[in-house]
Amino acid sequence: MAPRSQLYGRTLTHGSDPAQMALTYDDGPNDPYTLRLLDVLARHNARATFFLIGRYVRQRPDIARTIQSAGHTIGNHTDTHPNLIFLSPDRVRQELDQCRKALEDAIGSPAPLFRPPFGGRRPAVLKAASALGFTTVMWSITGFDWSAKSSEPIVRKVTEQIEHPRRPRSEIVLLHDGGHLAFGADRGFTVHATEAILTRYSSTKKFVAVPELTQS
Repeated sequence: MAPRSQLYGRTLTHGSDPAQMALTYDDGPNDPYTLRLLDVLARHNARATFFLIGRYVRQRPDIARTIQSAGHTIGNHTDTHPNLIFLSPDRVRQELDQCRKALEDAIGSPAPLFRPPFGGRRPAVLKAASALGFTTVMWSITGFDWSAKSSEPIVRKVTEQIEHPRRPRSEIVLLHDGGHLAFGADRGFTVHATEAILTRYSSTKKFVAVPELTQS
């Protein structure tokens, strides 16, 4: 479950250009917070990547379409958000495939990125993702927004990791626009934190979707 580990197979954890940054959001679509995030991103001319849960996509396909029409990238975050390390290979494929179908029904095009819930993966998980044509995307920075009591600690955790990197690179930042336990999770703190991060770095970073990251 370590996000940067490559022990069980290659995953995407960062890019090579330190002038880029990729904000990513898990567990949507989620009303109204996904839509509020889209407004914030638009004000800063920023692109992001949204890893969506299939059952929520079937509930609100209109939000998935709005994400796409705003120019952002959509990825697969499984159908029900289980920890895949505990599932059989058949069930792993089912989770990915059902979410794939929900996304394609909603947005009318393939969504070839995949992020495992909780970062949980083992060889069978990565093998199933590869067989279905997915690129597995992890992250290099965590905002810990799911447990935050305000936006300030989210911003602090992200900025500390950006400004004290192990090496120059483009970071993939993990945040959340929804919650896997139920539709409608309050992600207001994440919205405010996103605004603060974009404001702080808009003059020095280009905020891009994951497929736009430069790879050396």
